[in-house]
Amino acid sequence: MKKVVGIISIVLFFIVTFQSCAAGLGNAMSNSKEVSGSAGLILSICMLIGGIVVLVSKKHKGMVITSIVFYVLGGVIGFANAGTFSDLKIWSTLNLIFAALLIFHLVKNKELYLKEAE
Repeated sequence: MKKVVGIISIVLFFIVTFQSCAAGLGNAMSNSKEVSGSAGLILSICMLIGGIVVLVSKKHKGMVITSIVFYVLGGVIGFANAGTFSDLKIWSTLNLIFAALLIFHLVKNKELYLKEAE
């Protein structure tokens, strides 16, 4: 499950980044005070970092927790600054789902991470 989340995150990074740049350009051209394009870019970077960290985590609980933190951070930033960029709410929700899946993974595979700590 960790590999799937990581790979999907890296692929979605490119899509979210492209959309965020387009939204940011639209915000700049309309002289609006919205920051949804910038928030989308931050969300996509958090998604990329979370995906890379979870892919290289192997049996390290701390790295999985770090990945969870980046997913939650990206999700919160996205929800807080969505504005007219409504797709940002979708990407934020997906980040929070990835965080929940990784938490579920940690709970389900508790013995695997306990063996590594010893």
